[in-house]
Amino acid sequence: MTKLKARIQNPASSAELKDQAVSPPPHYICVHGHFYQPPRENPWLETVEVQDSAAPYHDWNERITSECYAPNGASRITNQEREIVRILNNYARMSFNFGPTLLSWLADFAPRTYRMIQDADRASAEHYSGHGSALAQVYNHIIMPLASERDARTQIRWGIADFEHRFGRKPEGMWLAETAVSSSVLDLMAQEGIKYTILAPHQCARVRKIQTETPKAAASKAESATSPKASEPAWTETPNAIVDPTHPYRIRLNEGRSIAVFFYDGPGSRAIAFEGLLNSGEDFGRRLVGGLRADKAPNEPQLAHVATDGESYGHHHKHGEMALSYALHWIEENKLATLTNYGEFLAKFPPQWEAEVVDNTSWSCAHGVERWRSNCGCNGGRQGWNQQWRGPLREALDLLRDKTAPLAEAVAQPLLKDLWAARDAYIQVVLDRSTVNIDWFFSEHATHELTPAERVTALELLELERHTQLMYTSCGWFFDEISGIETVQIIAYAGRVIQLANQLFGAAAAELEAEFLAILTRAKSNVAEIGDAAEIYIRFVIGSRLDLEHVGAHYAISSMFRNYPDAGELFCFDVHRHNYDLLTSGRGRVALGRAALRSRITEETEEICFAVLHLGDQNLSAAVKRYTPEIEEAWATFVEEASTTIQRANLPELVRLIDGFFGGTLYSLTSLFADEQHRILKSILDQTLSEVESSLTRIYEEHATLLHFLAESNVAAPPALALTAGFAINAGLRRALEAESYDAAEVARLLRSAELDGVTLDSQLLGFTADKRMKRTMIRLEGAAEQQTAAVLNETVAIAESLRTLPMDINLWQAQNIWNDLLRRSDSNYWTREWRDGFRKLGLALNIAVDNLVVEEGVRAF
Repeated sequence: MTKLKARIQNPASSAELKDQAVSPPPHYICVHGHFYQPPRENPWLETVEVQDSAAPYHDWNERITSECYAPNGASRITNQEREIVRILNNYARMSFNFGPTLLSWLADFAPRTYRMIQDADRASAEHYSGHGSALAQVYNHIIMPLASERDARTQIRWGIADFEHRFGRKPEGMWLAETAVSSSVLDLMAQEGIKYTILAPHQCARVRKIQTETPKAAASKAESATSPKASEPAWTETPNAIVDPTHPYRIRLNEGRSIAVFFYDGPGSRAIAFEGLLNSGEDFGRRLVGGLRADKAPNEPQLAHVATDGESYGHHHKHGEMALSYALHWIEENKLATLTNYGEFLAKFPPQWEAEVVDNTSWSCAHGVERWRSNCGCNGGRQGWNQQWRGPLREALDLLRDKTAPLAEAVAQPLLKDLWAARDAYIQVVLDRSTVNIDWFFSEHATHELTPAERVTALELLELERHTQLMYTSCGWFFDEISGIETVQIIAYAGRVIQLANQLFGAAAAELEAEFLAILTRAKSNVAEIGDAAEIYIRFVIGSRLDLEHVGAHYAISSMFRNYPDAGELFCFDVHRHNYDLLTSGRGRVALGRAALRSRITEETEEICFAVLHLGDQNLSAAVKRYTPEIEEAWATFVEEASTTIQRANLPELVRLIDGFFGGTLYSLTSLFADEQHRILKSILDQTLSEVESSLTRIYEEHATLLHFLAESNVAAPPALALTAGFAINAGLRRALEAESYDAAEVARLLRSAELDGVTLDSQLLGFTADKRMKRTMIRLEGAAEQQTAAVLNETVAIAESLRTLPMDINLWQAQNIWNDLLRRSDSNYWTREWRDGFRKLGLALNIAVDNLVVEEGVRAF
């Protein structure tokens, strides 16, 4: 763990700070984190595929979860010896919002982190007068001032519905993507019950004190539409972002509505994001307290608050979550201010000032919202590159949205009572795609009980509308280059819109793709070999477009390498296998089968039959065909002839039979979806590498004594033998760490051999393997904790102590969390002496200062 300045201090060293304390303090501190990743799912598979740029992780969501989202749920405060003395859920003590699409991924792939976020909102409500710290967010990070009113309303309604689904309450606040704002957007939010949002200081146009009225004055104002203007205080313009961020402002909206806005501390927020403030937890704490104004009356309530990307705390700044934990702890310990969130502060201290916002502005573009529609100069900083492509890209997407809308209305008219009301409610289906829930949805929004075919059409219409939302995700315009993964992603969503439009509207949509591509030819790439966005669409999107036949081909090929059940799931599809035969002849194998496929997204179904021929390694081909009752007899004949042919090992005849029955396109390993392709190639390679590993290990063992003698004689080993030793010892350590029965003596022996033979250990691989082993061991301990099974505890302690001897940093974060969870949720008064002593010993082995660990304020663990 990298050493930070954020350590527990000697109380005496902070004595001078305690002199500044106020009691009771009218001063409050709030740190807001905007936690967000763009949606990364393949539009046809509804899953995030492998992203090589995120290596060694599967994808960027997984990587940033490991570096930021998970650590903030269990952040450490350490002492001078770098031992853990507190484990804190940062989310429970700050203000935060998570993008709904990110939360959806966390719920499926990082459930422990997801629960930490939900738990934090509940805990913060208990601590902050019933006000949870979580804010909602407009659904998929659309730049709201650039959206149509209909789309903006959908974004707000989807964001609210997603929030209620995940946090079990109505949101008080809502985060706007890039804080991009306009008065009309604020009015839409207020109409949906949102009480406040957070903006940058330069987005404030002018301010004035709210006039306090007597009942008589209020009555007089009601009688006259002109008299209030003369008596109201004058506005103070706020050029150069001169705005007081220490209190909220009321924004007047249409028809008597209003919303509160908190303008965050701009310099303090920039220092977090760009000036290294997170290198020291104490410096961070001082800066937060420094946001309180000394020129205000002592009893006047103040809120010092900052807002940044949440990824600052751990991803952009390593161990930034620890700096945040320590800063908040330091402020509380020294009684310098009271921690709060926006909901609590707004309830306690309603706005005494009102403001107007600068329309069409954002926090990350000095030119308003031009970053998302023009070459304004805001970019990633690549010299010589331009962003002229931004305008044509938005124009092309607007074309799809505007041309498909009337076509969708026409197709929807006999099926849905109101297409746009159904679209707003469709978020409930996105959150729960069970048949029961979809039935409920149609009972509310369909004009009549829909036939299966009509249900497919209605769902495809609503999916088209969902993807018209996703294709406006702001990240597509944010960076330098149109061929970046974020922009390719939104173009892929547009590709799904076009595919659905062709299926739904037929000839009416015939020219849509051509018109779309014509505009994209004007969106020029900065990379010469790419050319323009039309080429990106052709190269990266068309090849990724799927139908049920492609899904069937994937299922058929992957069935050669994994055992599928007769009924199961494949990405967002259900597969029911009617029959399946796997026949072998030498190294050759052939699979013959028939299956029914069903999309859980659109309920589209198709039956297929298939044949797959595998001749070893990567040599594989597959054929797929739609199965109908008309080909039943021909299929039965083919299966019989193919089975006889493979038994005779007549592979050329088998190939001829497959060509004759299926015709058309043949599929290969390259036809597999990315994740499965990686998995199968790894499986093929692992078998080969296992053979190499066995050979090199045998050579090393036969000559180990010679290598030891050479080392003792200070004679360099020949390169071939040195390479063999390095490979064999690293492989042996990896196997020992992964073994079902852990052998500490074997690990110690291999470490001694590595030292003796001068072998360089693969720190990254072995550290990763050790981390996984310790996590697996701790999960087993969780299962044995209730019975206080001493044997399991003793084994866990032995493994933890053995892993401490490895000469590399091991990330014990998850193991430490499980230890802490066991401590917090167990009644230690009922622990046996043996279990208590063993558990304490385990904590020490996991680098936890168990004798000084504070599990709650003022409560020590042991």
